Amino acid sequence: MLSFQELSANFNKQFDTEHFPSSPATLYEPGDYFLKIGGKRIRPVMCLLGNELFSEIHSDAYLVAKAVELFHNFSLVHDDMMDEANLRRGMPTVHTKYDSNTALLVGDVMLIRAYEFIQDIQPSYLPKILKIFNRTAREVCEGQQLDMDYSKSSVVTMDQYIHMITLKTSVLLAASLEVGAIIGGASENNCHHLYEFGKKIGIAFQIQDDYLDAFGDAAEFGKEVGGDIKQNKKTFLLLHALSVANQNQLAQLNELMQTNSSDKVEKVLSIFNECGVGAWAENLKAKYMQEAFEHLEAIAVVSNRKQPLIELANYLMNRNK
Repeated sequence: MLSFQELSANFNKQFDTEHFPSSPATLYEPGDYFLKIGGKRIRPVMCLLGNELFSEIHSDAYLVAKAVELFHNFSLVHDDMMDEANLRRGMPTVHTKYDSNTALLVGDVMLIRAYEFIQDIQPSYLPKILKIFNRTAREVCEGQQLDMDYSKSSVVTMDQYIHMITLKTSVLLAASLEVGAIIGGASENNCHHLYEFGKKIGIAFQIQDDYLDAFGDAAEFGKEVGGDIKQNKKTFLLLHALSVANQNQLAQLNELMQTNSSDKVEKVLSIFNECGVGAWAENLKAKYMQEAFEHLEAIAVVSNRKQPLIELANYLMNRNK
């Protein structure tokens, strides 16, 4: 069996090729540019891990993994436009480097290319994988819309936020594992537990991301900390602080959310610390990790085959960037 790192290297070797024709260059060069920015590529490797959990990795798993990575990049190109983000992994975003119309089409063609990879897999499991892929693609769009809706809403509950994060982030991680498992010959029950494992890991992943944005080391995190605070994003941390703050702290938070002062991040973090937000987030993350591992334990394969997934989960939860 191969580790996450080994599978990641294998996937990168296959994926880092030209995915588009040469013409029109004004469309395809920006697409190649964005894909070459790279990233952790966690989702496609989870597809390979899902396959490896049950059998030797089939070549079709690499096709679906490529589709997953192209879909993820399609969503990022469009997300950057909606967020008006200038940088992605320290590089200019497509709409910044080129223009918004080009970025729109680049995202579209990535999605189309993803379906071209899926159509090449064996017909025996194509309908099932296509159904999961389509459902997940729709759910990711729903999650993105809810994220935009909540940014304009004065009140967002924790349950609403978790639902939004599940759609925007978790379902693609979960589906990546499930489609790999289908290729690996997994039973329906095993697929269910693996999907739930991925979903719970996805929520814990977002808790860690929210935590790092507030409390991470800027040098290790790779971007300025406090970005969510500056944008008044309704993260796990802010929602918890708003729910437990006393009247004075609540008044301060509401006032700070109406300003863009130079010490805004520092003052919000001070209130977060007073409210014990950091420790609460660690406990919530541990809760979702525990639930994830319960689903992994329920999967009917020998324990040593689960080790790469355990290593991946621990890596995601203990990362500093």
